[in-house]
Amino acid sequence: MRLIGTRMGWTDTAALRSAAVVAGLWVATATATQAQEHKLDLLWQHFGRDIETVAGRFDGVIGVAVKDLTDGRTYYLDADQVMPTASMIKIAVLAELFRQNKLDQRYVVDAKDGLPGDDILSRLTPGTTSLTWRDVAVLMVAVSDNSATNVLIDRLGMPAINRTLDSLGLKATRLNRRMLDLDAARAGRENVATPHEMVDLLDAIYRGRVFPADRLGGYLSILGMHKEGYLTLRLPEGVPVANKPGWLDGVRTDAALGLLPKRPYAICVMTTYAAQDRDGVDAIADIGRIAYRFFDRLSHASPYGRVMP
Repeated sequence: MRLIGTRMGWTDTAALRSAAVVAGLWVATATATQAQEHKLDLLWQHFGRDIETVAGRFDGVIGVAVKDLTDGRTYYLDADQVMPTASMIKIAVLAELFRQNKLDQRYVVDAKDGLPGDDILSRLTPGTTSLTWRDVAVLMVAVSDNSATNVLIDRLGMPAINRTLDSLGLKATRLNRRMLDLDAARAGRENVATPHEMVDLLDAIYRGRVFPADRLGGYLSILGMHKEGYLTLRLPEGVPVANKPGWLDGVRTDAALGLLPKRPYAICVMTTYAAQDRDGVDAIADIGRIAYRFFDRLSHASPYGRVMP
């Protein structure tokens, strides 16, 4: 009986030791995870300070929102201010086109759709030139053609675009007027958003919440076309970015998906009340470079911060 008791006692001790080993491994893993999270917290604090330095130099009002699409971490600086979007709102118009999936619909150029200025669409042959709605969207994004934008707004429906924004919980982001409608702008009907909501919109698009994921490649092929932008102004050649800038007097904006293969991110910077328009361009370009360098570093680092080949 004593031997059996000794054997049973040994078995119980082994089980306890095994449990202790497992518990120790769990604690060690949890501790390592916490240490890694702390290192990332420190990196994000540095990242935020770099952005705040740029914002502190800007003579005007600036808002910034950034989201890591890998782990969901975010950075916000005055990101819930409602500001004019200028042409940045075309991100939402393009998203609605892909949601309705009407890229193959045809549009025949009509002289009444042309706006004064340098728009390409207004210079095409009326009654003869036929474009797909996708072609019209390319003009809207690549050269920010306002006539093309109004064609899509009229056909997709301004209420439909805003309902889609509502469905995503974006209450401040609104398409309130057609492009270059100065009477509407003077009456207070401005196209507006917040940096926070624009990043949420880009995140929803990226994750297939606006239209099916199999359409994302087509969407990015248009939004990612080379164009004059602000977030991309000081990036190395060939960095994959899909963005849409906007400008009005005193206003500069840009929102983008940074499509780094291992560390995609969403970013929006909006400026208004700028003392000089160039100041807004410089601030957005500097923040765009800071964000790219930050996520590029993360994309090449091991969990311990070693840069991997």
